[in-house]
Amino acid sequence: MKLPVPLLLAAALLAGGAHAEPALTLECITADPPLAGRLPRQAEVSPGGQWVSFLRPSQADSEVLELWAQPAAGGEPRKLVAAADLLGGAAQKLSEAEKMALERQRINQRGITGYQWCGQDDQALLFPLSGDLYLVHLGAHGPEPQRLTHSPDAPKQDPRCTPDGRNLAYVQGGNLFVLPLAAGAQPRRLTSDGSATVGWGLAEFIAAEELSRQRGYWWSKDGKSLLALRVDESGVAVKTRAQIFADRTAMTQQRYPAAGEANARVAAFVIDAATGQRRELPLPAAAEYIPRAGWFADGTPWLQWFTRDQTRLTLAEFKPGAAPHDITVETDPAWVEVQDDLIETPRGLLWSSEASGRRQLLLVDRASGRRTPLTQQAEPVAHAICANAEQLVFAAAGDVGKAQELYAQPLAGGQARLLPGAASRQWRDAKADSACTRLLVTRSAWSEPPRLELRSLGQDTAIALAGDPPSPDLKAYANTPLALALTAADGRTPLNAFFFAAQDRREGRHPVIVMAYGGPGSATVNWAWGRDMPLIAYWQQRGYGVLMLDTRGMQHRDREFTRAHHHAFGSNEVADLFAAVRELPGRVPGVDPARIGFFGWSYGGFLAARAVLDADTPFAAAVAVAPVTDWTLYDTAYTERYLGMPDAGRAEPYAGANLPARAALLSRPLLLMHGTADDNVLFEHTLRLVEALQTAGKSFDLQIYPGKAHGIAGRAARLHLYRTMDAFFDRHLKPGQ
Repeated sequence: MKLPVPLLLAAALLAGGAHAEPALTLECITADPPLAGRLPRQAEVSPGGQWVSFLRPSQADSEVLELWAQPAAGGEPRKLVAAADLLGGAAQKLSEAEKMALERQRINQRGITGYQWCGQDDQALLFPLSGDLYLVHLGAHGPEPQRLTHSPDAPKQDPRCTPDGRNLAYVQGGNLFVLPLAAGAQPRRLTSDGSATVGWGLAEFIAAEELSRQRGYWWSKDGKSLLALRVDESGVAVKTRAQIFADRTAMTQQRYPAAGEANARVAAFVIDAATGQRRELPLPAAAEYIPRAGWFADGTPWLQWFTRDQTRLTLAEFKPGAAPHDITVETDPAWVEVQDDLIETPRGLLWSSEASGRRQLLLVDRASGRRTPLTQQAEPVAHAICANAEQLVFAAAGDVGKAQELYAQPLAGGQARLLPGAASRQWRDAKADSACTRLLVTRSAWSEPPRLELRSLGQDTAIALAGDPPSPDLKAYANTPLALALTAADGRTPLNAFFFAAQDRREGRHPVIVMAYGGPGSATVNWAWGRDMPLIAYWQQRGYGVLMLDTRGMQHRDREFTRAHHHAFGSNEVADLFAAVRELPGRVPGVDPARIGFFGWSYGGFLAARAVLDADTPFAAAVAVAPVTDWTLYDTAYTERYLGMPDAGRAEPYAGANLPARAALLSRPLLLMHGTADDNVLFEHTLRLVEALQTAGKSFDLQIYPGKAHGIAGRAARLHLYRTMDAFFDRHLKPGQ
């Protein structure tokens, strides 16, 4: 049903944003430090609850991260250690495998890029740096770093301590090693067959990039065994990728499973940490992916496994001497979403399911598989945060997916209650300590950058945590969106949209830039801090209106809405986009329907290019950054989840979404932008479309970024990208100016 906004109200709201503001520049938007300030990275509550640890950019170089901590009881944050303290002036070294692992986590800084607490006593933190491993001890005389290994030319990846902090494991050269944390102890090799194609204990590309699993082994609760995954990539096709820099071209070979091709073969083993003896966990032939794994409190290992089409997710446990026991199974005719909602409680296993049509939390009896519904939210549950003997804490959507709040729910059943700090038009999420008594809460709103605070359950007070504050200038540029519910192409489904009016409307009707992602697994129209807020404010000052839109298939809505991409990329979301853009001039005053542009990145880049490769397009121009153009080039787990198997690209979902095949339909200005070292959406995607457009005799603009990956990171590169896009829109949406 359409939710109309009276034009008088819309006009009043839009007029309220027309006041003069200080000029905002692209240099200011890309400045260092950023307008929004900086939130601590990878913040965690220590196991014993005494500290909040985090990574923070160096004052000398914001591209270098340092390890910090702040007392949970209150007090000033303190720096624990920096890379420069340990390397003695030597340059930091990263292997190609380490660089790729950081890219999977979207980390593009240097320095200390990851860490973990070692043991349960809040006394030490473990981290890798430049090929070696280090501890930093929190003693009475301040932090004291300790170097554990002395072989930087043999990089040690993903180190993890046992729960008691007496031993650690790590991966080196594809093999697992154990190192006792005792004076004079030497590492022990647990596996020996690691090679260029076989590896132990690390997440394969698909797991890290598409299943959000960044690790490949897990310590048992008693620290005596490891549950480890063995990955054999020998059957995965090798893609030779040219990393084109300004001064050289590096040819990189990458095992990349494109849609329809062979995946890595993943097997699971329990390994005795003392002897290296191992037993394989029997998995059925249909177990294509392992998205999650771990141990129950009684020492039983468990795995979640997916079929290749991801329509079936099984949670299974593997007791010694017994056949595998399937605890519960999720099925969906489209696909089952990956989730982290598995927590042991005294009343059963906490689990989430969309079987009711809306993601909710339930309890599963481990022996019988019996399910007991628990939450009864009016909108989808986002995820469980923690649970103890009495209650669970979870995050759930509100305001038709535009807000997110924190709730506590009694495990015995009953009504969930909002946690202190709830408010309208905000976005909150949290992490918790192991006892589920303290929450590390992230809170933001549209014009308010994220901030961290520590809250104790049952108390209304909160402790603010360290973070670099926003620039005082940010308030001067703050903009308030007009929330709209535009109508999808089906004529009935409301689509979330934000509209920002042009401030300079001297010409009467003004051009509009549309920003949309359009792909599954994400949503952009919500009350959380919008990282593009300063860019939108800049465009408003320059006489553009801006529309943000979430099409069908995006996140934070009921299952019927989120499955719109089933066997259909470039279909429903394009139809929704066109319908919404055509509806916009009738909903808000001043929009010139002949001067509407589009800007999208990644899947949004695919949508931007697809939008102008259409004879019926309502767009006057489009900018596509890092676009997917041929889905047979993209990876197995993501692409097949939504489109099925490709049949060499002949399957209709693939053929219908192929952009080079539509090259002859281009009749509007198009700017393509891509990093030449992109290992997610390969540069080949843009090259294929470029060749097709040239063959079709079509003119277009192209901007490449040598050596840049998918995010085109770096202040200079991002500033150039914005300037190029700005000039492009000025030429085509403001002719004659």
